[in-house]
Amino acid sequence: MSGHSKWANIKFKKGKADALKGKVNTKIGREITIAVQMGGSDPTGNMRLKLALSKARANNIPKDNIKRAIAKGEGAADASNYEEITYEGYGPSGVAIMVSALTDNRNRTAADIRHVFSKGGNMGETGCVNWMFKSKGIFAIAKEGAPSEDDLMGIVLDAGAEDMQTTDDGYEITTTPEEYDGVEKALADNNIEVAMSEISLVPDTTVALDGEAAQKVQRMIDDFEEMDDVQDVYTNADLPEEEE
Repeated sequence: MSGHSKWANIKFKKGKADALKGKVNTKIGREITIAVQMGGSDPTGNMRLKLALSKARANNIPKDNIKRAIAKGEGAADASNYEEITYEGYGPSGVAIMVSALTDNRNRTAADIRHVFSKGGNMGETGCVNWMFKSKGIFAIAKEGAPSEDDLMGIVLDAGAEDMQTTDDGYEITTTPEEYDGVEKALADNNIEVAMSEISLVPDTTVALDGEAAQKVQRMIDDFEEMDDVQDVYTNADLPEEEE
């Protein structure tokens, strides 16, 4: 669920630890429900739903859970009680943090978010850090079963991708939000399996941390992600693999 340096140090893993699985299921289910209510149950014309379903697949959400979430969005009125709010601030070592929440009680959520920020940073005003981030489409492709690096790069660049980076495990493809659909279609047309895909907030530059500093940032991120109202967390901290 988190956007924190996930794409700078990408891991081709699906889902969360078992202890967090139920919470992840609930959050993704809520996202699907609200996406359906806002834009209908056809993902073809509903980007928010398309991304929520992609997230559900990446986290191995059971199909029955997905169907129930869609049905709830089609027929239930309680989804309208939720509003989407983004909180901004600074964490340990002055790193920028953005927290995306879906809440039915903004006073409660704001107080909870502010409390976590206070443990090693501070919550700021709207706009204090969002200028450091850009909305980007992201695709993760595992090396196993993928075309050669040159072939894959040719496919995605021809489809409108901005960039492709190679990691030890695979490839990270970056697009503008507007070119997301075109790249997604090109990958599908070439039978290239996508490990993860989403439109995420990506920092323009990152702050490399290690040791105790990285641990403090990771603890704050974990505290945010433990909150029921929080959907995603983004930061410009570049954390070492052992801290993620």
